[in-house]
Amino acid sequence: MFTGIIEDVATVETLKKEGSNLHISIKSTITSELKIDQSVAHNGVCLTVVEIDSDVYTVTAIEETLEKTNLHALQVDDIVNIERAMKLGDRLDGHLVQGHVDQTGICIHKEEKEGSWIFTFEYDSSKNNITIEKGSITINGVSLTVVNSKKNSFSVAIIPYTYTHTNFQYIQKGTVVNLEFDVIGKYVARLATS
Repeated sequence: MFTGIIEDVATVETLKKEGSNLHISIKSTITSELKIDQSVAHNGVCLTVVEIDSDVYTVTAIEETLEKTNLHALQVDDIVNIERAMKLGDRLDGHLVQGHVDQTGICIHKEEKEGSWIFTFEYDSSKNNITIEKGSITINGVSLTVVNSKKNSFSVAIIPYTYTHTNFQYIQKGTVVNLEFDVIGKYVARLATS
């Protein structure tokens, strides 16, 4: 479980294909605090640390993960949002995030608003994922509040701190992002269609 509060923006050092898997090596300021077999969210995708070498650690994404997320498009020097799993008993500053990306979305609008930013994202609503006004959404691992919820799109407001301390600063119109919809909303949607 995660909270959607990003700990570090890390850099992709190397990418290595092996069969249908992708080994992703990441340089991060928190590498020294990691251990083998630890779960870490990368742009909201929960992956297991399989190797550590100095300030670089490696995780492996399988074919299904690559098909459902934006990790398949990673390139060397890309910036990735990083969060370690939450500790039992810690404050829950974001919301309950599983690290299981539901689908990708695309940025269709970015607007600066007197020191903050409004981002609008579109997604395929045929996958039965929903947003609700003032509900939670996770974008590239960042816990956010939905505004302007529609059937296949929504917006979020980004404050300067979030903008400069996550990879939101690199998101432009056309950027593909990972979306994890609110877990409670997913259960409600499932019950409504049963």
